[in-house]
Amino acid sequence: MASAEAEAAEVVSNMIYTSTYSSPLGDILLASKNNELIGLWFKGQKYYLGSIKEETKEKNDEEILIKTKNWLDRYFKGEKPNIRELTLNPNGSSFRKEVWKILCEIPYGSTLTYKEIAEKLAKERGLKSMSAQAVGGAVGHNPISIIIPCHRVVGTNGNLIGYAGGLDKKEYLLDLEQR
Repeated sequence: MASAEAEAAEVVSNMIYTSTYSSPLGDILLASKNNELIGLWFKGQKYYLGSIKEETKEKNDEEILIKTKNWLDRYFKGEKPNIRELTLNPNGSSFRKEVWKILCEIPYGSTLTYKEIAEKLAKERGLKSMSAQAVGGAVGHNPISIIIPCHRVVGTNGNLIGYAGGLDKKEYLLDLEQR
């Protein structure tokens, strides 16, 4: 009997829980696993649900999902909640995780270019250069939009390019942070 309970606990610990958040930009799907945030996508955006293949279950009382909704409430009110308030665990390659770590360092209300991120990564890795296009691919596959602020990445001349949620949402988020 104990092994059946352990097996049931294992199934529960691997469960991906979801909840929907109603934002000024439309519905956002939140996803968690082991009480860590693993996803935040605008409904219908490019790469929606990313690499999640597991079964999901709606659960609105999951602690990390409640904390994330509170974080988003404050963000959309123009406050500057700290990323470190949430336990994030985005799924991706080590390269993508390196890029997402840099995104987390972009201050509220600021932007970086894909080229600047590529240069920073090249320097950290001791390389002469790195592809801004590769960085763009990693930014585009960010599974935790808004909180890992991929909207703060712009083209070399400051143009708004490449946002999986849509350029209208990217523009809204950048404007919100400038108020």
